[in-house]
Amino acid sequence: MKIVPVVNAILVTSALYLLVFERDRLMSFAGQDAPAPEEQAAPAAVEGAVAVQVLASQAKAVDQGVLARGQTEAARRVEVRAETTGSVTTAPLRKGTSVAAGDTLCQIDQGTRAASLAEAEAKLVEARINANAAEKLQQGGYRSDSAAAAAKAGLQEAEAGVLAAQKEIDRTTMSAPFAGILDDDSAELGALLTAGSLCATVIALDPIKLVGFVPETELDRIEIGALVGARLATGREVAGQVTYASRSADTQTRTFRIEAELPNPDLSIREGQTVEMIIRAQGTMGHFLPASAMTLNDDGTLGVRLAVDGVARFAPVSLLRDTRQGVWITGLPDTADVIVVGQDYVTDGTPVTAHPAQDVPGFGESAQ
Repeated sequence: MKIVPVVNAILVTSALYLLVFERDRLMSFAGQDAPAPEEQAAPAAVEGAVAVQVLASQAKAVDQGVLARGQTEAARRVEVRAETTGSVTTAPLRKGTSVAAGDTLCQIDQGTRAASLAEAEAKLVEARINANAAEKLQQGGYRSDSAAAAAKAGLQEAEAGVLAAQKEIDRTTMSAPFAGILDDDSAELGALLTAGSLCATVIALDPIKLVGFVPETELDRIEIGALVGARLATGREVAGQVTYASRSADTQTRTFRIEAELPNPDLSIREGQTVEMIIRAQGTMGHFLPASAMTLNDDGTLGVRLAVDGVARFAPVSLLRDTRQGVWITGLPDTADVIVVGQDYVTDGTPVTAHPAQDVPGFGESAQ
């Protein structure tokens, strides 16, 4: 009997035993660790599932202001007009002149008004004498009650005549109703003014108003007293507070007028300058995502795709703000698994295998 085949059979049997039943010990003896159980077999993927990368997003408060464009306006403006007729006797004040409240802007020739006042005063003296005499005669029984009443009525008429004559003289002087500057030249010397003719226009630029218009969708977010940051066309930045929000829309644009005021002691801000306003408003909850995550559905609606219970779901969103690092959107739940890689290869109901997103090019933390 040959011994070599028997020895070979024993050696092969021993090798198979070691490889099958003592594999861990054999690998350890060879200096290698046995693979972990999870490394021995990968879990079977769902049949037909598309591998995607998702970003676990949490909603945050976005400090979003309301944008409005408009212009600067004088806080106060009045056209001083004549209330009587006559020629101007004062030299004109030039546009841009600063005036204080009560300063004379135009003086009209009094003409015969002073004589009319003197006549009215003389009649008043006579009426007082008659009224006193009638009262005394009535008390002594020498004058009837009706005669005394007539004398009293005459006195009242004379007093009214004096007041009217004095008022007519007062109307010959047109004064500034408040401190400000002239927006145009006052009436020229010798010019004939009639009732309603323009003497001068006075405007007040301290404080100055910022006037803008906002759509009705943003109106409810604006509160009286809210802070306003503004940039003039010159690049200068200023700040003020909301003082007025219109309750009726412009019939042409369907927008609402918003006014804000800010100090302008040096009058460096002029009326009519173009201004861009940002009005502070209550924050909105939003998600910060890569711009590349945005997609469109078959209807052309803007949105993102979510991984929900192993399938892809389209969610419409609204854009709040666009930055270089990403976009702020609203319309999603407070927490959402947003597909950021592979969203264009799936549709609603497509099975997906979600993996945590790696670094997305161009995406990073954005300052609000």
